[in-house]
Amino acid sequence: MLGLMQLTIPTARLRAEAQLPRYAHTGPFGDLAADLHAAEVAELAPGDVKLVPTGLAFEFPAGYGALVEDRSGLAVKGITTLAGVIDPGYRGELKVVITNVGQQTLMIAVGDRIAQLRIVQRIEAEYVEAASVAEAPRGAGGFGSTGV
Repeated sequence: MLGLMQLTIPTARLRAEAQLPRYAHTGPFGDLAADLHAAEVAELAPGDVKLVPTGLAFEFPAGYGALVEDRSGLAVKGITTLAGVIDPGYRGELKVVITNVGQQTLMIAVGDRIAQLRIVQRIEAEYVEAASVAEAPRGAGGFGSTGV
């Protein structure tokens, strides 16, 4: 069995009501992302896009950052996240951009789990121009190309 990599990320609580991210399930088969909690009330009518503060600032180690991901329980209600990349050098408050694509107005209370934070390792690629790209079995098939 492979060992789990542990990373320590200094996290500043900028508001009294802020909660540190937590994994619901830990260990070898634990969650890939930790829950993020709202530090402010938000009302989301259908079609609304809001910036919901977490009250936290992170000091990611060099070479690491994070992605903000949806929570499946909220997604099924129509709440989804947008613009979720946190670069290693960003030190401001993490605010989650959420939108309501559902049919009902939904309330977010202080302390509600609003998204998940997934730590990622930074890889810097060099993009070089090519006259063409090699063929692959998938080809140019995109959305829906697998029949699903």
